[in-house]
Amino acid sequence: MKAIRIIEAVGGKVAIDQTKVHLATWNGADNPLDVYLAGNFQEWQRWQTKRNFEQKYVLSLIKLPGNDRWLFAGLYESKGHEEKAWQDGKSLFYYDLTALDDYAELDGRLVVRFKRSGRQSYLHAERWIDQMDVEEIMAEKLSIAEFPGFRKVDISKGELELIVNQSLESWRVALSNVAGVYLISDTESGQLYVGSATGAGGIWQRWCTYAANGHGGNTEIVALLQERGADHARNFRYSILELADLHDSQDEVSSRESHWKRILLTRGHGLNAN
Repeated sequence: MKAIRIIEAVGGKVAIDQTKVHLATWNGADNPLDVYLAGNFQEWQRWQTKRNFEQKYVLSLIKLPGNDRWLFAGLYESKGHEEKAWQDGKSLFYYDLTALDDYAELDGRLVVRFKRSGRQSYLHAERWIDQMDVEEIMAEKLSIAEFPGFRKVDISKGELELIVNQSLESWRVALSNVAGVYLISDTESGQLYVGSATGAGGIWQRWCTYAANGHGGNTEIVALLQERGADHARNFRYSILELADLHDSQDEVSSRESHWKRILLTRGHGLNAN
C-alpha cells in the first residue's frame, strides 16, 4: 500500500504539489533518530543550511536502521523562515514549522519503505510520493524501550547518551547493580573492544563515561577518535558479554575480561591495547 494513502486516511487530503519531503539522515554531527527519541526533532529540523523548505508543507521521514526504511515524523506547515548569521560569514535559515495535529496519530508509528536515488535529502513530493510504500504501522510510538534484560542489550552511542542523560530508571537500576564484561563494536570497521566494570555503580557508572566522551579513557579508542574525529563514536554499539557480582574482586573480573579478549582476538585485531 502507498504510504500517502494511509497518511491521508488518518489526517485528510495532502496538497502533494505544495509539499517537500525531508529525508532526515546523519548530517555529520547528529543522528536524527537519536534527536527524535530525545524529543528534539521538530526544533532540530527548523535549522537549515539552505532554503530547503520553500513549499507550504514538509513531510518528514527519518532514516531507520536497515535498507530503505524511514520513520514518519510528522507533516508540517511552513510559514517562512528567518535568515540568521552564522560563522565564517555564512547564514542559517530558521524555519517556522508547525506540526499538523491531524497527522500526529502516525508520527513515530508509520514505517515507510523508500529507496532514494542518490543522496538528495529534500524531494518534491509530487515526483516521489508514489514510490513510498507502507512497511508497517507500529502499535506504539517509537521510543527508548524499558531495559530489555542483560542478554538483549545492544544499543547505539546515541541511545546510550539518551539513556544516561535522561537517567532512565529501568536501565540505571539494572546496570548499577551488576559488574561484568562488556563489548563495544565499531560498526564501520568491525573492530571490537572488550572492557570490564567493577565496584560501586557497576556497568552503569562505566558506561556513563562513554556517553560523555565516547572513549572512556581507553588508549586505543582515544587514538581512534583523535584520528577519525570525535563523531566516529556514533558508529559504536554497546552490549554485555558476562555479568559479575559487584562484590567480586577486580582480579576475578579482569580474568574473565582477558578470556573474552583472547576469544574475540581484540588485542591483535581489535581495539584493546593489552
